[in-house]
Order: sequence, then structure tokens, then C-alpha cells
Amino acid sequence: MYSITKIAIPSDKQTLKVRLPLYQSVIPAGFPSPADDYVDKTISLDEHLINRPSATYFARAKGDSMERIGISDGALLIVDRSLMASHGDVVVASVDGEFTCKQLDLHHRQLVSANPKYKPIKITEGTELQIEGVVIHCINSFR
Repeated sequence: MYSITKIAIPSDKQTLKVRLPLYQSVIPAGFPSPADDYVDKTISLDEHLINRPSATYFARAKGDSMERIGISDGALLIVDRSLMASHGDVVVASVDGEFTCKQLDLHHRQLVSANPKYKPIKITEGTELQIEGVVIHCINSFR
């Protein structure tokens, strides 16, 4: 089963902000244009990626069941507990006491992997299901 491990739950009291340069143009899988030597804007990833710090936590993905939607083994997941999970959302869920990261399929009452070699997890009458949050971002490392 695809699993997650909680890493940290940010606190509203954390005030460290790191602002990094944001180039004006997009990068089409190449190097920035020499015209982008001029940077007029910065971005703080915590402000960009986290809307509700008190309801957000990080988790590390483990396994390959979500690779087809971009969640690789070892990816850092940013999970918001304050969001109501909707059909199609990627969620962190506790199923019968075991954590998993899957796509929510409300039409068929199941949690679905993004890899065809894994069967859906059917949510039946006796299933203990707790949605622990909606995955709002995924950060994969390449090196």
C-alpha cells in the first residue's frame, strides 16, 4: 500500500520567510533568457504554497502508486486539513488505521491509485475512513 509519513506541522508562530528571485519570463525547458538578468520580483514559497499554515502539514510519499499524476516516491506533499475533499482530489486518508495517498472517487465510493497495477480501495459499510487532508502541492526532487 502507498504510504505517507508526517514530517512537520507548521505553526502560525513560524515567521521565517525566504524570498527568492522570480524571473519575469517562463522557461520552456531551457535556460533563462539573457533578458532575465533583470529580476524585479521575488517570491516566498511558503506564501505561494501554503494558504492556511495552521491547517497545513507536510508528508513524505512512499511508493509508486501515484506516479502517473506526478507524485514520485519520496515526494514532499503539502496537505491542507481545512479543505473539504471533493471528487477527484488527491487526499491523505486513514483506511482502517493505515495511511495512504490516493485520488478520491466519490462516484464509485473508492480511493484510486494513479498506477494501473494497484486496485482501487473500495469504501464499504465496514471501512473505517478518515480523510486527513487534501494534497494541494507536491514537490519532487530530481537530485
